[in-house]
Amino acid sequence: MDSNKVEATQLLTAAQVTALENAFRSGDIEDRGVIESAQVQHIVQQLLGDVLTVTELRTLVEKADAVGGATGVISQQEFKDLLVELLHTTTTRWGLLQTPLDGYVGFDTVLEQQRRKFLKKGFEFNLMVVGESGLGKSTLVNTLFKSKVSRTSCTNEAPQKIPKTVEINTLTHVIEEKNVRLRLSITDTPGFGDQVNNENCWLPIYDHVNKQFDSYLREERSVVRRKQIPDSRIHCCLYFIAPTGHGLKALDISCMKKLHDVVNIIPVIAKADTMTIDERDAFKARIREDIADAEIKIYPSSLLPEDDDILAANTPIRRHLPLAIVGSDRALTINNKSILGRQTKWGFVEVENPNHCEFSLLRDMLLRTHMQELKETTHEDHYENYRRQKLSNETSEKNGAGA
Repeated sequence: MDSNKVEATQLLTAAQVTALENAFRSGDIEDRGVIESAQVQHIVQQLLGDVLTVTELRTLVEKADAVGGATGVISQQEFKDLLVELLHTTTTRWGLLQTPLDGYVGFDTVLEQQRRKFLKKGFEFNLMVVGESGLGKSTLVNTLFKSKVSRTSCTNEAPQKIPKTVEINTLTHVIEEKNVRLRLSITDTPGFGDQVNNENCWLPIYDHVNKQFDSYLREERSVVRRKQIPDSRIHCCLYFIAPTGHGLKALDISCMKKLHDVVNIIPVIAKADTMTIDERDAFKARIREDIADAEIKIYPSSLLPEDDDILAANTPIRRHLPLAIVGSDRALTINNKSILGRQTKWGFVEVENPNHCEFSLLRDMLLRTHMQELKETTHEDHYENYRRQKLSNETSEKNGAGA
């Protein structure tokens, strides 16, 4: 064991070391003095509770596999070294290994301190909408945030000219709710899928997403950088699928496959009120088959480690993907009650009624349950992949020039 690990081990109390040894023995059922490296994640979650982030769990699994090597097993000392490294370098949340206090200290107020700081600073969220013209992208965004944050619906306006190429338009608003300020950026892609030849219409979108990564990386590497780096990285992409009833188009598959490694994609079926319930369910089943066959990664991804809380939140979402939504930024008065919906000759469609569409599920996921998770996934996965590749390419170019 190296000196750093010895020093780290000495920071543990006798009770904490005993807890680590007991945890190891719980996995060593046959009393062989080793455990399978694949057991480590389960044992640690039992020991620490559900306090580790997805990134921390992924780091733990990767290091356990590396330590196990070809044999796939690790000894008790290797297990303790692994946990010591995790506890002292990756996380400060020790779960059942925490040391009890004899009295009130006061650091529990750190959450309130952070809350005040974040309220003062505000939050940022960048949303991109991708889909063919006429699928109600702007209307849906306006419905989500209950304000005119996207282009005005074109119901009573002259039809807009279709761009000759895919354009990237970004509108930024600062909205406030109960003293919480949100800097919201909406990126639209007019012209997508509207040309005779749509072979590379995904390219301007892909370039725009990477351009935001590059801008953030330049600011990070700057010698004199701002205290708070402006974040223009796309945190979520709503991909609008036309309600054809026939499955995904070749354009949909090619575009999502190009984008799924750089942005969180949430597929939605636009104007779902044009289909019956049976037609909608059959259409969703075909889309899920197409996504699985094409190996398209959509959010929330089942490939990342999940604790019980995250799994409980993601399971109902995955069951309903792609989400069948209806958007309307106009209020109707039904039985003396004001609702957001669309009036038809045979009745009305209530946007926020889960029996009519899945708009409420999308809204809750984007704004109430997964907004921070979307931002973290963007930073820890998509941006980190871009950063690693970019720096690796620069290093290779320098080494090649030096040779």
